[in-house]
Amino acid sequence: MTPPTPSNSILTSSAAGLAGETIGIVAGWGRYPLMVAEAVRRSGGRTAVLAVRGHADADLLPLADIYGTVGLAELGGAISFFRRHGVVRVTMAGKVHKTRLFARGAWIRHLPDWMALKTFWPHFISRRRDNRDDSLLGAIAAAFDGQGIRICPATDFAPELLAAPGVLAGRRLSAVQREDVVFGWRLAKELGAHDIGQTVVVRNRAPIALEAIEGTDECIRRAGRLCAKGGLVVVKVAKPRQDLRFDMPTIGIGTLESLKAAGGGVLAIEAGRTILVDGGRLVAFAERSGITIVSCQADSTGLIRVADQWQRPATWAA
Repeated sequence: MTPPTPSNSILTSSAAGLAGETIGIVAGWGRYPLMVAEAVRRSGGRTAVLAVRGHADADLLPLADIYGTVGLAELGGAISFFRRHGVVRVTMAGKVHKTRLFARGAWIRHLPDWMALKTFWPHFISRRRDNRDDSLLGAIAAAFDGQGIRICPATDFAPELLAAPGVLAGRRLSAVQREDVVFGWRLAKELGAHDIGQTVVVRNRAPIALEAIEGTDECIRRAGRLCAKGGLVVVKVAKPRQDLRFDMPTIGIGTLESLKAAGGGVLAIEAGRTILVDGGRLVAFAERSGITIVSCQADSTGLIRVADQWQRPATWAA
């Protein structure tokens, strides 16, 4: 199979012209922030990049019209940076290593400023609210909004990164693999409904590993350790009530490298709700590695479209 070009493997819509507007980017780990910054510039916008220290790639600096750094718990500093530069729309792109927030001495190492302390007091101190991703990110968004800054989905500025439906790389699925995708899809949606994780790894309709705070790549590697015979199918989907402003499922080369090392052969993602970072490189790597990437859809009745077939998940066994 000839690897499709990025425009064939992802949606082809483009962001509206930004006409000199300065767009804020809170940049975490990985190449995703770079691609968002490039998209903003292609659309005529300027970039105010705020790099999360210990996470963001140094390659962001040449793509920034305005550049700054911020600690994980410097919420007030982040808001002040964007207000100082007249930014009214901000997006979050890139991974933040959440395990660092729960490490011993995290509050001392990531000393919170006053805004962060006030915002996260109900979550970490008084314990009146939980610490799920949606809860913490929603609190951040509310703090920004209260200062006149709107957090937007990164796909508002780089919609071409969203996965289109179909087989994006590799060979057609076998009947067994198709059953695993459908099984894993339902399991991943239930996991996401509780805001626990977005990824599950299955084999022969048995759950091998479920993602929690460790992230997708470590979940896949753990599955490889638990099931050394290989043949793993990884399913990563958006949460049923996904807030598109942040934490959208994102696939990069690292995900495929983890899948290959674990002995997996299939990666199933959700069309239109998954970010493909470096789509052309992803497809080429998958083809070389014998990995199938399939981008699936679901309708309101529960039917799941895997490649060219619609299928209803079987009920769980009693």
